[in-house]
Amino acid sequence: MTGQEHVLSHEIPIPFFERDPREVAPELLGSVIASSRNGLSTGGRIVEVEAYLGSDDPGSHAATKGITARNAVMYGPPGHLYVYFTYGNHHMLNIVCEADGVAGAVLIRALEPLFGIEVMSERRGGRPLRELANGPGKLAAALGLDLTDNGSRLGRGSITIHAAADGGESVGVSGRVGLSSGHELQLRYYFEDNAFVSKGRIGPPTDGTRRARGRATGGTT
Repeated sequence: MTGQEHVLSHEIPIPFFERDPREVAPELLGSVIASSRNGLSTGGRIVEVEAYLGSDDPGSHAATKGITARNAVMYGPPGHLYVYFTYGNHHMLNIVCEADGVAGAVLIRALEPLFGIEVMSERRGGRPLRELANGPGKLAAALGLDLTDNGSRLGRGSITIHAAADGGESVGVSGRVGLSSGHELQLRYYFEDNAFVSKGRIGPPTDGTRRARGRATGGTT
């Protein structure tokens, strides 16, 4: 794999995220996330994302609830991390979009690991390369993220996102994964022929996932 110094271009500026998540999400594909945690650098290329909107999106944490202690960051300034804990043992990484005061975010669903792979593997219990970050909970663990990252600003905490190189890959669009409501909305974007895209099932959660969700602190996004 390529070393970190060869894959990081300029950081994406905060105004990039001051837009509708449906515009931001597909444009994030191919961008590189870099994490610096306890002196350890890890990162990878974004290959799958989902857009989440405000109160009119039944799959969103902002759906009909207004601002709560949990989702407040989603209404905050764009370009900040919205990290939450779900399914009883997974953290999920979202990037806040829209204008300050308007709910919106992009869930980062999968990465293609590029550097710090040994560290990512250790954090993921020695899993093989293709399974290090091919899902939102997996990638948060591989990057060393937790709730202390919630609300941090890109470039000022442990996470930076760097502009994509021209890749020319085909982008697929589908419904979202594992949602009880709003899964039919075509707001998941991914590289069609990339081996690191998640294997999540589009549509409602399975019975096993529902049982896990009952023990969790929250849903998908």
